[in-house]
Amino acid sequence: MCSFDHQDKSTFLSGRRKKPLRPIISPSIMVADPTQLLLEALHVLSPEGGAVEWLHVDVIDGHFAPNMSFCSDTVAGLRRHLPHVFLDVHLMVAEPEKWVRPFADAGASQFTFHIEATQEPVALASKIREAGMQVGVAISPRTAIDGLIPLIENGHLDMALVMTVEPGFAGQKFLSGPLAKVRQLRGRYPHLNIQVDGSINLDTVNEAALAGANCLVPGQAVFKAKNRQENVIHLRRVVHRHLKSHL
Repeated sequence: MCSFDHQDKSTFLSGRRKKPLRPIISPSIMVADPTQLLLEALHVLSPEGGAVEWLHVDVIDGHFAPNMSFCSDTVAGLRRHLPHVFLDVHLMVAEPEKWVRPFADAGASQFTFHIEATQEPVALASKIREAGMQVGVAISPRTAIDGLIPLIENGHLDMALVMTVEPGFAGQKFLSGPLAKVRQLRGRYPHLNIQVDGSINLDTVNEAALAGANCLVPGQAVFKAKNRQENVIHLRRVVHRHLKSHL
């Protein structure tokens, strides 16, 4: 189990402090067995399942993106049983401002919103921090990094998320084009946590890590794997190998 403590904010990884980057594997529970979410989470958090660093919770409202997935109650349920786990919540929702307090109360560790979904990203980031969560900002495959730059430069975010599929559904084809944005971000911000989400598997991990991602969101590559431990270890090793070249 990781050393993160939901009640101790000093254990949060933060882009505001230049801590050494480390590989972070944050598997999406969207592709876990929906009838056994807690058991699935416990397994991938255990050494036998790979001892992942974070759990990624996708929240989709059917408006910002097609499909629907999870809510604050899901996070609250996980938090009750997993008090020391970093819950990495990715909101693909319209009007993310409305959901800051519900997810903070539920126990989310990080609140990642899409920059395309808000007209006031700075105010939203401040609201998230005031609620006691880390701030993640995501961009869809067709969105440039321009909107992220002032947020990073002024210390408003802790992690940038670059999507390599269109928001909504798991199992889509991996888009390598957005990795150019990962390279741009890593070149400018060597200490920033950069996450890549979308069809991350044993075939695509090298490309994502080479571009500069230190945080990966696999789905089927973990939860549908014959050997979860083996796959997680492989993903982590690839990221670790490439991190050295970016620092």
